[in-house]
Amino acid sequence: MIKGKTEITIIKLNLLTMEKTNQKPDYFLLRPEVEKAYGYSHAVKIGNNLKISGAVSMDDEGNPIAVGDFEQQMKNCYSDLEKVLKHYGCNFDDVVVENVFTTNMPKFLEVSGYRTEIYKKQFPTGSWLGVKELALPEFLIEIELEAHKEE
Repeated sequence: MIKGKTEITIIKLNLLTMEKTNQKPDYFLLRPEVEKAYGYSHAVKIGNNLKISGAVSMDDEGNPIAVGDFEQQMKNCYSDLEKVLKHYGCNFDDVVVENVFTTNMPKFLEVSGYRTEIYKKQFPTGSWLGVKELALPEFLIEIELEAHKEE
């Protein structure tokens, strides 16, 4: 008898999972011309999950800004990420994963305290990765996020 109940429970769980994954992706372009030229979407939301491509410090035409100023580049990344989160009715409290890519890990560690102004409730999981280079040589930091929001 217990075996039969377990099988029914597993089937119900699988159906719930299938229902959630069959939802249509909702794509968002923060800078449509730049993103189309480079071939990516800045974010995609499927169900309650949001994935945001790496944000870098650029203007609306895709030109690097705050060149050489690591801390300002980091702030510009978070500013763009906040715009994407707000588009989907989210905020930094909804972020569950943050991955940081930087060409200067010592400088990131020096200014990473700024993140306490971003994450007021808790810090997300994630990785900090030192890399040789990013998409353009002027970019010093790139931050990607994943968020989860119950509807």
